[in-house]
Amino acid sequence: MLVESVYRSEDVPVADRFDRWRALVGETHAPVDVDSDHRKDFRVHQRNLSLGPVSVWPSSFQPVVFRRTRQLIRESDPEGLHVTLPLKGALCVSRGRNDALYGPDCLNVLDTSHPFEVRSIGGGDGRHTGVGVEVPAALLSVPGHRIDRLAGLRVSAREGYGALLAQLLTQLATHDNAYNPADGPRLGTVVVDLLSALFAQALDAGSSLPEETHRRALELRIRAFIQANLHDPQLSPRTVAAAHHISVSYLHRLFQQEDHTVASWIRGQRLDRARHALADPMSYATPVHAIGARCGFPRASDFTRAFRTAYGVPPTEYRQLSRHIAG
Repeated sequence: MLVESVYRSEDVPVADRFDRWRALVGETHAPVDVDSDHRKDFRVHQRNLSLGPVSVWPSSFQPVVFRRTRQLIRESDPEGLHVTLPLKGALCVSRGRNDALYGPDCLNVLDTSHPFEVRSIGGGDGRHTGVGVEVPAALLSVPGHRIDRLAGLRVSAREGYGALLAQLLTQLATHDNAYNPADGPRLGTVVVDLLSALFAQALDAGSSLPEETHRRALELRIRAFIQANLHDPQLSPRTVAAAHHISVSYLHRLFQQEDHTVASWIRGQRLDRARHALADPMSYATPVHAIGARCGFPRASDFTRAFRTAYGVPPTEYRQLSRHIAG
């Protein structure tokens, strides 16, 4: 698992729950005034994942109000950006005379150097659930004179780089045990690259990004595209390159530092998806050949041969073994 700290209100005496969490928010983000109608018996569950200089904090809490005032900015400003993805509920954000509502379809960007007020709105269970990411502004490949324009950006979490970032944050919030502590700094670099590309695109400043950031962001887009199209038997290096308007040779160069070719990575991802489906009790009623077809193997014989080569047993036997182990 990644390095993390956890705060659960049920682990703290009722009288201290709200004040202790409010202090934690100030340490995690930046000094803010926090208030809530539920402070007498406040309910919250928050994790803080350490990704090098970047931190990600999935949290679920009762409705609150966060205020970052000019006085607090003068007292302490870490010069960072906070990006929030609501998962359940919404955020009502006020910046001066401008109010905006952010739901699960968009990302909210806050700048610690500018005043703001954020009111969280609970979801169906009465709590607001979301994922926040903290990143020092200096790490972003965005010109300094444009940083001030980032606060207040309304960025889609359904398409482009915003969708890739939302996918990563959601995965970290729900499946961080898929990573080990050494993955933290690498994931932090991925988050910074995605944010840099996302902000540059939103500010129409893509040409200011370093070539390395462009390259890594393109790699992430390509891998996400492949994952979304594994079911297509026509998926190949040629179709992947065409979808991203690059040459096949350049696509292969992007994968040069890996231990596999583009084609072998596609095949490996297909087989891994099939393996998980075969072991999933919810898929036991699905025929083996249908699972193979959904993972890009339209011919059952090709699926069986590839699966046996990769895992040492045919898919039917793998399913039987999985069911036996599951009891």
